[in-house]
Amino acid sequence: MKTRALAMVLVGGRGSRLHPITKRKAKPAVSFGGKYKLVDFVLSNLTNAHLTTVGVVTQYEPYSLMNYIQHGATWDLDIPDGGIHFLTPYTSYEGDQWQKGTAHAVRQHQYFIDHYNPEYVLILSGDHIYKMDYNNLIDAHAKSGAHMTMGVFTPNDSLKRYGVVNIDSEGKVTDFEEKPATPNAHAYASMGVYVFTQECLKNILNDETQEEFDFGKDVIPKALRENYDVRTYRFDGYFRDVGTIENLYKTNMDLLDHPEYLKLNDYNHLPLFTRSSDMPPHHVMRHDLIKTSLISDGCLVSGTVIHSILSNGVTIKEDAHIEDSLIFSSAVVGENSVVKNAIVLEDTIILPNTELVFDEVTVIDNETLWALGGEGND
Repeated sequence: MKTRALAMVLVGGRGSRLHPITKRKAKPAVSFGGKYKLVDFVLSNLTNAHLTTVGVVTQYEPYSLMNYIQHGATWDLDIPDGGIHFLTPYTSYEGDQWQKGTAHAVRQHQYFIDHYNPEYVLILSGDHIYKMDYNNLIDAHAKSGAHMTMGVFTPNDSLKRYGVVNIDSEGKVTDFEEKPATPNAHAYASMGVYVFTQECLKNILNDETQEEFDFGKDVIPKALRENYDVRTYRFDGYFRDVGTIENLYKTNMDLLDHPEYLKLNDYNHLPLFTRSSDMPPHHVMRHDLIKTSLISDGCLVSGTVIHSILSNGVTIKEDAHIEDSLIFSSAVVGENSVVKNAIVLEDTIILPNTELVFDEVTVIDNETLWALGGEGND
């Protein structure tokens, strides 16, 4: 079996900086923009590029993500020749095969790559926010004749948060450093998006002797030391790594303040697909109380919602006030309650007359409310 390109989507990270949002789910299963999940972006990008052989490499809390993706029909990936394959940790005669880093996770499933025998292998993360045509990346890689090409961009925040890439005039990588203290101001940031020729990837992974190794920390430096031809593909679109609570919050708010960034309402060019919730339309009791907000299916809104995003099935009761907040699915905000600068997690019940107003973005769930011991309640 031979295919031009195969994608390995890494979704097994713990996402510890997003705790407690990721306490019971993998990071790519986190809600975004009301009706979406983070993983929708990479799967939609693959579908839009007609890349239909996809290995989803899982480990941490995989149930909710696997249940959401299922056989991939939402993204037209439910096909017999290729499609979605969940690649999980396993036991073999060599022992338990737990993943110890992103590159180690891919090496554990080399058999999957060998089975499809692709010319190129895409390595992707399941938790980044961007819309990209991967065919342009693969074509640029093929044209250059490189062993490996990495997607790079100019971040809107500090380079210190990223793998920093220095290149020459031809786009060839001359130096790479993971999260340096003093990065070159003219360098680019790595997107964590890579395309390898299959032979190059296999050689690099099989030559590695240490058990714990990552693409950013280990594979790229190794490729440069061993004189592999490593090139860059510059991405000029909107890209966000939502690895922290603050970044997740800000990126959601970009949907409200700058809808032109992701153009989610553009159904013709790189549309974003998501699994339908099969809920009734949202019901807003008074439209004059809703300002600059996204209200998803199944919501019943009887209070005020300002500059906020409500996920599916949220109930905002009479005279409640929501501002600058994200309210996840099936949460209930009681009468006369105030919520500001918060991320309210799924199934959270906020009692009437509760005041949750914060100077910094704060995650609220039922355990948090229990710990508060009813502070703010009458």
